Amino acid sequence: MTSSSAAAQAAGALTAHRPMLLGLAYRLLGSLHDAEDVLQEAYLRWLAVDRDSVAEPRRYLSRVVTRLSLDRLRARQAARETYVGPWLPEPVPTDPSPFGPLETVEQRETLSTALLHLLERLTPPERAVYVLHTAFALPYAEIGDLLDRSAADCRQLHHRAVARLADGRRRFAADAAEQRRLLDAFLAAARDGDLARLTDLVAADATAWNDGGGRVSAARNPVHGADRIARFFAGLYHQRHPDVRGTLVELNGAPALLLTWPGARYTLSVAAADGRITGFYLIGNPDKLLGVPG
Repeated sequence: MTSSSAAAQAAGALTAHRPMLLGLAYRLLGSLHDAEDVLQEAYLRWLAVDRDSVAEPRRYLSRVVTRLSLDRLRARQAARETYVGPWLPEPVPTDPSPFGPLETVEQRETLSTALLHLLERLTPPERAVYVLHTAFALPYAEIGDLLDRSAADCRQLHHRAVARLADGRRRFAADAAEQRRLLDAFLAAARDGDLARLTDLVAADATAWNDGGGRVSAARNPVHGADRIARFFAGLYHQRHPDVRGTLVELNGAPALLLTWPGARYTLSVAAADGRITGFYLIGNPDKLLGVPG
C-alpha cells in the first residue's frame, strides 16, 4: 500500500468515528476549538500506529482522544487563574449537530452549558468517567481499559462525580419546551422594561455568569439573586434599546438566545427548574463565538 493510500485509509477510519470523538473531546474540555485540536493530534497518532494490529479502531481512538483531552484539561485548570472573569464553555450550534444524533436525554444534557459548567467542579478522572458512562453508556470495565484503571475504581469515581454534581443538576430539570417558554417570556419582559415580571421569572437564588474573557464588557463576578439579575438585564436593554435584537437559536442541544447590537454579540443560555430560571450563562468572548452564525 502506498503512503498516500495508507493516509487516505487512516483518514477514512477517523472520519467514520469523528462525530462521536468530537463529542467526547468537547464534553471533556468544553471547548470546540480545543476538541478539534485534540482530534488533529489523534489523527497524527493514528497515522503513525500499526493499524493492522488495532482490532477496534473506535476503542483505540477513544482512548487516544480521552487521554489527550485529559492532558489539556489538566494544563488548562493549572492556567485558569489567568482568565479574566468567570469561565464558561464555548457555545456550539447543534442544529444540525456536529456531534452526531442527539437521541437521548443524556446525550443532550451532557452537552448543555449548565452541565458543562458544573463539570468544572470535577477532577479530570472524575470528569472522564462521568462523561464516558453517562453520555456514551460505556461499562466501567471498558472505561477502566481506556483510563488504565480498575472497573471498581471507575465505579467509585462515577459515584463521587454524581454526588458532587447532584445539587447543581437539580437546578436545571426543565425540558427544552419549558426553557424556550421562559426565554421568550424573559426576552419580552426585558424589552418592555417590566422589572416585576423579570423578577418573577427568576428563581430567588438564581445566579448569572457572564464570560467576556477580558475582551468585551462583562460582569467580572457572578450576579446573584432574582432582583439583581432582573435589574442587570433590564439595565442592559435600557442602555441598548432599541438596538438589542434577540434571536432564538439552538446551542448545545437546547434553546438559547443570540443577543446582538451594533458592535456586539452575546449568547444567552439558561438553566431552569420549577417554572423559573435558575441559571444564566451569558457569553460575549468573541473567541468563543466564532462558530455561532448571525
